[in-house]
Amino acid sequence: MKILFLGGAGDMAVTMLDLMKDEVEVKEVTICDLDGDKASAKAEEYGKKFKSKGLDVTDRAALIKAMKGNDVVISYVGPFYRFENPVADAAIDAGVHYISIADDYDAFLEVEKLEGKAKQKGIKVLSGFGNSPGLTQMLAKKGYLFLDKPEGISVNWAAGSNEAVGPANILHLFHLLSGKTLQWRDGHEEYVPCGKGKKVVEFPPPIGSLPVFYTGHAESVSLPRNLEGLKYASVHGGVKPVFDVMTVRLLANLGLTKTHRRRKILFAIVKPILPLFQSDKAPNKSVGRVEVWGEHKGKEKTVYYTYVGHIAFITSAPCLQAAVWLHKGKFDKLPGGVYAPERLLKDPEPFLAELRKRGVVMEYFE
Repeated sequence: MKILFLGGAGDMAVTMLDLMKDEVEVKEVTICDLDGDKASAKAEEYGKKFKSKGLDVTDRAALIKAMKGNDVVISYVGPFYRFENPVADAAIDAGVHYISIADDYDAFLEVEKLEGKAKQKGIKVLSGFGNSPGLTQMLAKKGYLFLDKPEGISVNWAAGSNEAVGPANILHLFHLLSGKTLQWRDGHEEYVPCGKGKKVVEFPPPIGSLPVFYTGHAESVSLPRNLEGLKYASVHGGVKPVFDVMTVRLLANLGLTKTHRRRKILFAIVKPILPLFQSDKAPNKSVGRVEVWGEHKGKEKTVYYTYVGHIAFITSAPCLQAAVWLHKGKFDKLPGGVYAPERLLKDPEPFLAELRKRGVVMEYFE
């Protein structure tokens, strides 16, 4: 399998490079990055199956040219609210299947508009194959299939402030705690303010009990579109310590995170002091808890699922596994189109089993 890896020299991409190096199905990887020198250094570091290319994804002609001849394009280029749709659209025009770890709800709504074009050209766009979204929807689908009559899904995620993340992730945090997002209530979509809707969720260690808030991840818009009959679907997220969330909310309330341009300026200002928001006592792993409730064997029942791991690993493992299955023809019977995880996987259990083999830690409570 030949992979074009966009954003492949970024902070979040290092773990994916490790996984690709060890994956026997991966024969060649072209690491593409805006920083061509960094991409070249990474290719030299990782060995003979890796090549490099300096590439600006906003140069559409150059992007399409780079994509052609590959089996799959994997994109880590964020923030996804800006890049997911145009990059996926370029992949369709290049005639190459596309997989991303896109997480923003508005990015999903935009890329979903490519469904007709992707179907016509027979290209599969797999959007949101990270941890949240990604693992969360697979676990949600598992609970949905387990219950006789599922009614609601609550997706909850949390990150430790000592996780190693890059600039795109910081911009993403600014975005998902700004403005409004869509949640599914009483069988229809409603806008709610990001950073509100506080509740306390019991996550697995090292996070534990933590306040979480409405956030602009994609699950609350993708799940009700792909899983019929749901009355409720929500996404809450947080960071430990919660002080980090409070700080971003304050900046959002001041209007400093309202636009992409403002977020970039703000990031440039706060970047030198980001270490002040970290502590040796803060966790360096991310977690998720997905709850599904409804009727089972004539009684009301709630099932839930958890996962834990370093954010780069639990994001990269599902993405690479999707690429491997795509290359092996696991999805050949499906037409081209835009696929969220819960739509792509008719039964998520075999895929989840493969992730367990890769070392993703999950627990099921049914």
